[in-house]
Amino acid sequence: MEDDAPVIYGLEFQARALTAQTAETDAIRFLVGTQSLKFDNQIHIIDFDDENNIINKNVLLHQAGEIWHIGASPADKAVLTTCYNKTSDSRVVSCAAVWRMPSDWETGSQESPDDSAHNPQTLELLCHLDDSAHRNAACVLWEPMGDGKRVISLADNHALLWDLQESSTQATVSSSATLEGKGQLKFTSGKWSPHHNCSQLATANDTAIRGWDLRTMSQIYCIENAHGQLVRDLDFNPNRQYYLASCGDDCKVKFWDVRNVHEPVKTLEEHSHWVWSVRYNHSHDQLVLTASSDSRLILSNMVSISSEPFGHLVDDDELSEGEDNNQEDKGQEPLQDSVVSTYEEHEDSVYAAEWSSADPWLFASLSYDGRLVINRVPRALKYHILL
Repeated sequence: MEDDAPVIYGLEFQARALTAQTAETDAIRFLVGTQSLKFDNQIHIIDFDDENNIINKNVLLHQAGEIWHIGASPADKAVLTTCYNKTSDSRVVSCAAVWRMPSDWETGSQESPDDSAHNPQTLELLCHLDDSAHRNAACVLWEPMGDGKRVISLADNHALLWDLQESSTQATVSSSATLEGKGQLKFTSGKWSPHHNCSQLATANDTAIRGWDLRTMSQIYCIENAHGQLVRDLDFNPNRQYYLASCGDDCKVKFWDVRNVHEPVKTLEEHSHWVWSVRYNHSHDQLVLTASSDSRLILSNMVSISSEPFGHLVDDDELSEGEDNNQEDKGQEPLQDSVVSTYEEHEDSVYAAEWSSADPWLFASLSYDGRLVINRVPRALKYHILL
């Protein structure tokens, strides 16, 4: 079998929530949450065996409701958060909660792989991340590289910073920020920055992107009309502290230096429908994945705005101080950006794409029909980056 060939897994349920299991750095593992109105919803734990190119799956029940967002604790591989819909008093309410996988889920399924599907174990509820004042959670963000004790939930027009105590069985709001303005303001997504000692948050609402200082819960920047239509997703460049990527319903992917909110550094216009997800590679930030309702996943090589624009590491200050100080790069053009690959294995809207936390060259994408596809960065590009 060719090394770069995709591996496809069908969930048999509609799905839009995907995350890599962040605390698991040995196994290549992704978590998928289902959206079913008829049946109990499930978390599928997808382990990819890259030596044999096969997927092993385990299923856990998430009986609370259909899953819209999923996040994995950076510190404890058994702990995760979900945002889910449930019906109460014939109204649909969005809720958020922290869950623990049963301790023996791995052993339970290995003897007979079919058991877990027919007779799945249930997630254990640790605590709720909502109260009567704060409903309609859009997403829950774990503190990057944190100890698994701090999360942020974005609910309606509130950003809530929670402290998790007693092994995540208790959650208290330590501070909050509120989106002020006219009309029905509502956060659609956000990203906790890994830079500045994890003291900054970026959020999207409608067509705007805002930055927040979590120490004071005050706004530090605002990109007013970042996209022509709704902003769907954000991601921070892991190696360049001021660089942020965004995507939205105007079919565009934009890259920002948040010190200049007036125009993007770069815009990609490769998709033909809404772009739902944008993700920087954790190690090689020139590699960017985007997923769209055009049923395509695109891998781009955004090398000109990466931390290695000339093929070697350059720090942010050198780049922003202008031309004079770096003699060796004088006359050297940054390398050209390009689309590396367009992946066509999906036949429905691709709502999520995630890089593996164990293998920097491997990524998963999920379309609404429940198809999960695992792909690798083409070998030629991988060696070009490494060598």
